[in-house]
Amino acid sequence: MSGDDLGDVIFEITYVGDAQRVAAVHVATGTEVVIQAPASAARVDVQALALRKLERALSERHGGDPPPRPGKLV
Repeated sequence: MSGDDLGDVIFEITYVGDAQRVAAVHVATGTEVVIQAPASAARVDVQALALRKLERALSERHGGDPPPRPGKLV
């Protein structure tokens, strides 16, 4: 990967009882990661955590070199 960010990332947040399930999908590769957090956690915090997990998944997929940071939250 090259450039200053990851490109397009789609976030899906689903509330289940007192928890939230946050999925982050890297559009270019279709790579998806999921985290769970308390329902009271701030949206920006859970998106940032999911984005970091996605970056790690992509770096492992591409030979251990981490993709450029920071990702872009919108």
